[in-house]
Amino acid sequence: MPFDFLRRRKNDGGAPTPSPTAGRRSGARGIPFDGLTEEWRIVGNMHVENRLSDALNKREAVTISDVQWAPIDGSAALVPAPGLKAVDPYDLIIVLAGEATLPPLNDAERTAHKVHKVAYDVALEVPPFRVVGTVYLHPGSEPERLLDRATEMFVPVVDATAYLRDQPVAPEMDAILVNRFYLRGIEQVDRRTGERPQKLPGQPLGGVSWQDRSR
Repeated sequence: MPFDFLRRRKNDGGAPTPSPTAGRRSGARGIPFDGLTEEWRIVGNMHVENRLSDALNKREAVTISDVQWAPIDGSAALVPAPGLKAVDPYDLIIVLAGEATLPPLNDAERTAHKVHKVAYDVALEVPPFRVVGTVYLHPGSEPERLLDRATEMFVPVVDATAYLRDQPVAPEMDAILVNRFYLRGIEQVDRRTGERPQKLPGQPLGGVSWQDRSR
């Protein structure tokens, strides 16, 4: 296995090439990891202390183990990649997340994560992928602002599906973490179709409509 197979390396003084001991800290736990690059799918365990998104947003190489990899187009099955000991978050376009990637939370804590936030159903263009799901943003923050530079490198899209050339590469996930460095477009959509919602004829009957909320 070539050790430079991840083609998207930062050449502008950014993140260093991962080392076999990168990201290894006391208290780190191994959680399932499924990351997609432009050409490869990498599956294994990632060793982090808390939330997967917190570890990735540190922009530091993270230790991984029990790694398998395969071409992203599904042309070959996953095979062991024992030489790959760490992954650089800059190389990952999207990361598939589930319940196992989060520390245990009770119902009250889960609700607190979404309180005072507005849900937007969106489609994110992160070539060669398209991710459709829901993002939770603070009031006054429009989804298009995700294209701006920010301290958080990855944005979570919940109840999400990722597509490669209109074919799903991941069925509906609890969350997909999208690397904002690769984000090229975003639009609000109807999650059932993945397309912009059609405006119904006639006048609203009252209350706040989807179009009102999205303005």
